[in-house]
Amino acid sequence: MNKLPERIRIKDIARLADVSVGTVDRVLHGRSGVSEASRKRVEEILKQLDYQPNMYASALASNKKYIFCCLLPQHLEGDYWTAVENGISNALRAFSDFHISVKTFYYDPYDYDSFATEANHIIEINPDGVMVAPTIESYTEDFITQLNDKLIPYIYIDSNLKKLPGLAFYGQNSRQSGYFAARMLMLLAAPKEELVIIRKIHQGIVGSNQQENREKGFRKYMQEFHPNCKIYELDLDADSDDADAKMIDEFMNQHPDIKSGITFNSKAYIIGEYLQSRGIKDFNLIGYDLLMRNVSCLREGSISFLIAQQPEMQGYSGIKALCDFLIFKKEVKQLNYMPIDLLSIENINYYSSVSFADMK
Repeated sequence: MNKLPERIRIKDIARLADVSVGTVDRVLHGRSGVSEASRKRVEEILKQLDYQPNMYASALASNKKYIFCCLLPQHLEGDYWTAVENGISNALRAFSDFHISVKTFYYDPYDYDSFATEANHIIEINPDGVMVAPTIESYTEDFITQLNDKLIPYIYIDSNLKKLPGLAFYGQNSRQSGYFAARMLMLLAAPKEELVIIRKIHQGIVGSNQQENREKGFRKYMQEFHPNCKIYELDLDADSDDADAKMIDEFMNQHPDIKSGITFNSKAYIIGEYLQSRGIKDFNLIGYDLLMRNVSCLREGSISFLIAQQPEMQGYSGIKALCDFLIFKKEVKQLNYMPIDLLSIENINYYSSVSFADMK
């Protein structure tokens, strides 16, 4: 075998296999029009050289356009999901050379039928790939079944459905996060005999698999280490923000000795701002996510700790995984857990690329 250049080119493979460059190209891309004898010679040379085609260059040369669809919960600007969308936008810019586009659909997290309706719109588009924040398994299953039937790869973010595995998952280990949160809260709690879980619900629906799993992890820790602690529940109406303060007042008046609480959604600021408005400074509160209002409460001391889960990275990584799989033909890691980051007033300014230093 003649000495080969350091970088193997298609024409080098063609010379060694004694075939045309076009034949090698057809073998590499699985196209027809190649005799069995020629295909075997090319494949043998590829095996000997351990040849890996330059997928990046091939993708750049391709004119194929890729349509990705995202299915996310409805939200207001500045809510948790805004950060996820920022990550998606960053991925679009990073992979703009490869003709990708993203169309996002939104479902009402408190209306399971809304998820099915928006999922059907995505099926009608027949996209190349999907990124979805799933609702409960029974309502997500039909959508996933249709994606599997159409061989459309899908990524889960925020919440994982292990019985319906996707190409990849990006998010926290929800139950472990709740377990960790319980441990942190009980380090603060005094007394340790009772605490409250605060939820935002609509007709009994919490609105997120993630929140439900966090609570399960939380209760598991409490059962193991503080089985005698009384856990109260305060359910605020998701559709009646104006009634929150009144409901919290009533609860606090009925349970004046409770000095610790947790909320598993991203709206810990509801409780934090309430505590500020009532001048309550001896209540230990843990919440989730770096919303600006949450961070403001953290800085003011009405939230003790925030647990963050890098939503921008989830959005970015989900789109990147679809690109890696579909465009660059790379293997994608299935489980990708985000860190369980505990943030306090002392370290919040050093955590994110978004600066909170000037926020008052």
